[in-house]
Amino acid sequence: MLTSARNELSGKVSAIETGAVNDEVEITLADGQKVVAVVTRSSTKALNLDVGTDAIALIKASWVILLPAASGLRLSARNQLTGKVAKIVPGAINTEVTVTLPAGGNIVATITNDSVGNLGLAPDAAVTAAFKASSVIVGVKA
Repeated sequence: MLTSARNELSGKVSAIETGAVNDEVEITLADGQKVVAVVTRSSTKALNLDVGTDAIALIKASWVILLPAASGLRLSARNQLTGKVAKIVPGAINTEVTVTLPAGGNIVATITNDSVGNLGLAPDAAVTAAFKASSVIVGVKA
């Protein structure tokens, strides 16, 4: 599967909460962290999603918000993955920040250059990568 999404997190469907129009699909990653996606009921059926199904959570880098792990902020964003900054690549306006998750794998965020300085981001800094459940696209291998 080829996509333009920078983030492809693999795991297994661990729960599905069925709704009339939308379903909430929980995917457990190798490190035990969970990603929740809100998808249409018809997508759940079309993808044959069930507990135990291998699935991929796709998240665009621009949809990911970073915050220092010890910030104490409470967010409404359902997905909050912890990790450490692995790489910072500054651009003219935005910076690409790669965060390594505990059991391997990465999540990439694109944030403004000013935000890197304001957050004090540096390699090995503990961070939380947050994104809304409605920003997750679920895929399966055919």
